[in-house]
Amino acid sequence: MDSLLSFVAEPLAYGFMQRALLMSVLIAVVCSIFSCFLILKGWSLMGDAVSHAVLPGLAVAVVIGIPLAIGALIAGLFCAVATGYIKENSRVKEDAVMGIMFSGMFALGLVLLTKIETDIHLLHVLFGSVLGITNADLIEAGSIAILCSAIMLIKRKDLMLYCFDPAHASVIGLPVRLLHFGLLILLALTIVSSLKAAGIVLVIAMLIAPGAIGFILVRSFDRMLMIALSVSVFSCIVGTIVSFHLDAATAPLIVVIQACFFVLAMIFGKRRDTAKGLLNAT
Repeated sequence: MDSLLSFVAEPLAYGFMQRALLMSVLIAVVCSIFSCFLILKGWSLMGDAVSHAVLPGLAVAVVIGIPLAIGALIAGLFCAVATGYIKENSRVKEDAVMGIMFSGMFALGLVLLTKIETDIHLLHVLFGSVLGITNADLIEAGSIAILCSAIMLIKRKDLMLYCFDPAHASVIGLPVRLLHFGLLILLALTIVSSLKAAGIVLVIAMLIAPGAIGFILVRSFDRMLMIALSVSVFSCIVGTIVSFHLDAATAPLIVVIQACFFVLAMIFGKRRDTAKGLLNAT
């Protein structure tokens, strides 16, 4: 027991680890909540698209001297809105449009970053650097994460109905168009809040895995939300602490732990479905 307490307490003696752990938990909460809506809506590729599309926004923000979060948000929203517009005004399917948009904007961002003299490290942009979080980063990203989490929890019933059945949501009088664009804005804000900690590439997994695990294990949205939150927060706490002792990259380790939970959920869910099938047969 003492060794376990020492294992947990030792990293917390350092200020950078305290900030990393707090940031990880904040990111875990907002990403897990949003992942439930992404899974219900079938927007996994949209999360991929918006996360990659923020890269040129970061580059432009450096050039004109505005906060990186604003540049990333504008680029993410542009990608989401442009995807919807092209889909509605062409015969190309949405997944193809998203693939073209995010790969094109991601490539543009890479070109811009290679031509601009900046202190931004490309690997930190792609994979995050949660151990390098400053107090200012924590306040900025934490504020966005808390705001997004609060909005999604307060409006979870409306958002759930829109994601599950937009036609029914429209019939009962919900502002479907407002919910659609509100969800896109929340997606962009969630990615922006997670960018410095998880990076462009790894935030995709954190936006999908928790909700997918909850979706496999339960049939109630509130229970799905609780499982997603629990798995995400646990993964981030354990991943951050273990990465200190292993001297390993924090965000990738968190994603690995979430992937292990997903595999376990698949196995457990398959066994449960098999058991139910045998009971029904008898």
